[in-house]
Amino acid sequence: MKLSTTNKFLYEKLSFKDSVKIIRDAGFDAYEMSLGCIYSDFENCAFCKDNYIETAKEYREYADELGIECNQAHAPHEWRLFDEEREKKLDKAVLRSIEIASILGAEIIVVHPKQYFVYPEHPQELFEINMKYYRELIPYAEKYNIKIAIENMWQANNAAHTPTDSVCSRAWEFCKYLDTINSKWIVGCLDIGHLSLMSANIPEFIKTMGKDRIKALHIHDTDFISDSHTLPFSENIDYLEVAKALAEIEYDGDFTFEAYNFFKGKPKELYPATAKYMCEVGRFLIDEIKNFEKQNNGKNR
Repeated sequence: MKLSTTNKFLYEKLSFKDSVKIIRDAGFDAYEMSLGCIYSDFENCAFCKDNYIETAKEYREYADELGIECNQAHAPHEWRLFDEEREKKLDKAVLRSIEIASILGAEIIVVHPKQYFVYPEHPQELFEINMKYYRELIPYAEKYNIKIAIENMWQANNAAHTPTDSVCSRAWEFCKYLDTINSKWIVGCLDIGHLSLMSANIPEFIKTMGKDRIKALHIHDTDFISDSHTLPFSENIDYLEVAKALAEIEYDGDFTFEAYNFFKGKPKELYPATAKYMCEVGRFLIDEIKNFEKQNNGKNR
């Protein structure tokens, strides 16, 4: 099981080369490439220029020389209400991100489901929209030899100031999405932080989905109210129980942090030390998964 982390915060604050060097020096095996800038920062993003393919190849070469791989990527996404012009821009950005992720060497790219409507009022409509959307992405996944991961989402209940259900926030629906599409090119990325905002029983959700559906993870902690994106053991998720559940289903994907806010508020001089501590937490949790797997194997003899 490879340990990786998103380069989102470091990439936005420093540069691509600085981000992957800090991640490599901290001891991570791989990095998740954050590609949100293709949509959100069109004017400044290097991947929005005409020479984006050359840029991706240059980044790949640099990472290869450092000895760190890109195991997965995150496509751009949009949370606001539907707008036709933004929709066209986003769809174009997602397709470019798939191509770039492939050049960087990623095996999986996370592509958020569309959730422009208030979910409780439009679950079937959103299901049909997303079935069409992901099926249309399969030819691009085949072309660039990269799997596309659906991620479980949440929405904000502005009246109650609390998170509420959205696409794939319940295990039965996440399973339904993946099973209905039924393609080796479309897999599940289970975001543990998002899940904690929706479910009081994270282990049961993991066991319901199983290893055949969960092929990637986004690991971060929350207070069960806000999408904090901070490091495990910083807030309220019981990550030892998460590790135990992952061991029980014999999860065989990578362990990827999306805890970019753990860097917030720290001086740049402490970014390397922060990344090293994050790596230590990741290694501890991977060891716990392995220990639980050994215990399970012992019981099954």
